[in-house]
Amino acid sequence: QVQLVESGGGLVQAGGSLRLSCAASGRTFGSYAMGWFRQAPGKEREFVAAINWSSGNINYADSVKGRFIISREYAKKLVYLQMNSLKPEDTAVYYCAATLSAWSNGSWGQGTQVTVSS
Repeated sequence: QVQLVESGGGLVQAGGSLRLSCAASGRTFGSYAMGWFRQAPGKEREFVAAINWSSGNINYADSVKGRFIISREYAKKLVYLQMNSLKPEDTAVYYCAATLSAWSNGSWGQGTQVTVSS
């Protein structure tokens, strides 16, 4: 079982930056995919970015390409989401997830609120 705890959310003005962190614990993560998702009020949860824990392969949603950067700190079992050039439409609860297969079968954190003011 994997436990995930997010931190780093907050209120920021449009154009600003935030860095989210996800602390993972519970087991080794060699084959895991680690991801960030977000859910805005009244909308479905959507994929933001993912990184393979061992290979470092990365994927981004089109809506955040060029603005967000996902990374991992292998030894400390930390995953980051650096969010730059934030827009009001980035406002959402951001969740960290870890999975060996489908995201729906994975482990999820409790979420952290990001609010971008215009």
